[in-house]
Amino acid sequence: MKIYTSRPFFTQLILGAASMFAANVSAEVKLPNIIGNDMVLQRDMPVPIWGWADKGEKVTVSFAGQSKTTKANENGKWMVKLSALKAKEAPAKMTIEGSNKIILENILVGEVWICSGQSNMEWSIRSSMNAKEEIAASNHPVIRLFNVPGHKVHPKPQERLAIPSDWKVCNPDTSSNFSAVGYYFGRRLLQELDVPVGLIGSNWGGTRIEPWTTLDGFESVSELSKEAEKVKSYKADTKVGGGSPSAIYNQMVHPLAPFAMRGAIWYQGESNGGEHMSYYHKKHALVNGWRKVFQNDELGFYWVQLANFRKPNVRVVQDPKKEFSNPAGGDGWAKIREAQTKALDIRHTGMAVAIDLADAHNPNDIHPRNKQDVGGRLAQWALHQTYGKKELVPTGPLYKGHKIKGGKVHLSFDHVGKGLMVGKKTKLEPTAEVKGGKLEHFSIAGEDKKWVWADAAIDGDTVVVSSKEVKKPVAVRYGFTMNPANANLYNKDGIPALPFRTDDW
Repeated sequence: MKIYTSRPFFTQLILGAASMFAANVSAEVKLPNIIGNDMVLQRDMPVPIWGWADKGEKVTVSFAGQSKTTKANENGKWMVKLSALKAKEAPAKMTIEGSNKIILENILVGEVWICSGQSNMEWSIRSSMNAKEEIAASNHPVIRLFNVPGHKVHPKPQERLAIPSDWKVCNPDTSSNFSAVGYYFGRRLLQELDVPVGLIGSNWGGTRIEPWTTLDGFESVSELSKEAEKVKSYKADTKVGGGSPSAIYNQMVHPLAPFAMRGAIWYQGESNGGEHMSYYHKKHALVNGWRKVFQNDELGFYWVQLANFRKPNVRVVQDPKKEFSNPAGGDGWAKIREAQTKALDIRHTGMAVAIDLADAHNPNDIHPRNKQDVGGRLAQWALHQTYGKKELVPTGPLYKGHKIKGGKVHLSFDHVGKGLMVGKKTKLEPTAEVKGGKLEHFSIAGEDKKWVWADAAIDGDTVVVSSKEVKKPVAVRYGFTMNPANANLYNKDGIPALPFRTDDW
């Protein structure tokens, strides 16, 4: 960043003398951290540029042939909005001029996304699978990275980050500590869209969803009135922590707004893992609030359904110390996964399923190292829905409905893609079709609500489920457990089916 003074010499001399007699002299134009050298600006939508200056001071922003002028308001804040820009890989300069002149360099125009959540989003490339090779290959000059440093909170929305940060050009020297999921998401976008990509990381391991949610978000959902009232009670000196509603948002997200961006990716939920529909309401609040503060009702929002974790639930018990057999399921994260799925009723959202990505040899690791497939599956959703690549199926088979015929339950699905298959996912390898394989992890129950493991078979674009033990079935469950080990229904695009149940018992 280059800063120049633009005042004539005598004007500076007079003002310098005046400062001997006045407490307040004209302040320099200043910018938030998120606006700086090496940044990526969002294409095809208005782009806010803002900062601070003296009350009434005239500020002019010039970029890409546009020149916008405004005056700082009574609080010393100013903002202009550049008209929609076209994608541009060639580096450009921006000039901001008031009492002083700021020149920002190496600016690109493309797609901007915020990458947020708890530790599985915070998890860096250097700690993930194939780290050495991935870091060495991360030389992408048109991907730019901005990471919000530290874990900071505040009772009131803040205009500046607690710890300064800046944009980095993505290369092996800058990429290793950035979010692995975010990087792999952005890399896929670059490969498919061939435009610059800006990624903003704001994460904090072990955090719940509430501290990331805005007051407006809480107020938009009647079921969360208690949370809204608590946030409204905060004063500037109220002590808040990493679990306090809105406290992380106030210090780690609000200072970024309203930077123009296309969307958000979100990996969080483990710390709310004991919840059910309450998480569904909180997801609505999160999305509503962020869309408002970033001034984008079409902000894409894609999250990760929680991965498989802890003791596998298998049909045939092989090692009692590691596995158990419970056809009813419903344990652990089964219900929060259901809430995450239900939240897909929010417009322009999607969810990457991850129940096949944990390490089968280390099921107690809450941080699956395969972040490549997580980022890739999030990008699959964005490419399909946000960017209109309808030839891509956005996700795996999603339960749509069922019919009961002659003692068998016939299940239908959305997102079948190229067809259904029995599949097997091994580390980073593409999902392999298991020819002649048997579907696992379906269970079935009759009116007595007693669950037994079921036989299931693919029939065209449907799955037929039955059991000799249940003559008159009424409900089916699939993968509805903390660790649905061996769940193996996929579409032929290689993405697993989402866990589901047809009952509400």
